[in-house]
Amino acid sequence: MKELTLANFPLALRVVFTSFLLTIGVGLMMAGAQIMMTHGMADGKVGLSLDDVVYSYYGNKEGSKIEGKLNGSMQAMAPDAVRLDMIKWARAGADEAQWEPHYKAVFAQYCAVCHSAEQTSLPNFTQYENVKHMTETDEGASFSSLTRVSHIHLFGISFIFMFVGAIFAFARFNQLWKLVLVVTPFAFLIVDVLSWWLTKLHPGFAWLTIIGGFGYSVAAGIMLFTSLAQMWLPRFRNTSE
Repeated sequence: MKELTLANFPLALRVVFTSFLLTIGVGLMMAGAQIMMTHGMADGKVGLSLDDVVYSYYGNKEGSKIEGKLNGSMQAMAPDAVRLDMIKWARAGADEAQWEPHYKAVFAQYCAVCHSAEQTSLPNFTQYENVKHMTETDEGASFSSLTRVSHIHLFGISFIFMFVGAIFAFARFNQLWKLVLVVTPFAFLIVDVLSWWLTKLHPGFAWLTIIGGFGYSVAAGIMLFTSLAQMWLPRFRNTSE
């Protein structure tokens, strides 16, 4: 009986698998771009660093939440002079007496496009109480937000790795290394999510987050490109016929 491999799958199955893998590949790139534009700007510098991870999960105990955002991922949202004025006000205790005559209009102009009552997932910066809360010491991600994001990642991304691994299981590949590659993304996903909680407790665990994300990205990338190559490149198609 002829061995069933990616190279000799029916055309319809290869088209379906290819469409899925290409979509997942684009999704992974978009996820990487999103990380760079949010967590990757936590320290105000382009590129993901240990400080970015620490500020995102452990927090920046030397500054407020709003200062971290204005110097990081939200840096481009307002002119430097405006940002510095907002930061000085926050450092001085965010005096409510200055809210109505000045800062309410500033936040409405530069922040309320996203931070308004219509955007329920973000703090409403048209109200002083919400802004005041953001001027408190940056404690990083809350335990409630970590719980929410953790279960979403574990449930959602594990399904992606399951389907990518299931397709890759039919590739011509060293059996031992095939098993290692199939298991690796799941292991690094657990390391990645666990590292968020550990970093929240102590900044010394931040390096685990970078290792976890890098590990499952590389393993998934190898499986994805290997599967696509063996389904369509002539050298693999010829050996299966």
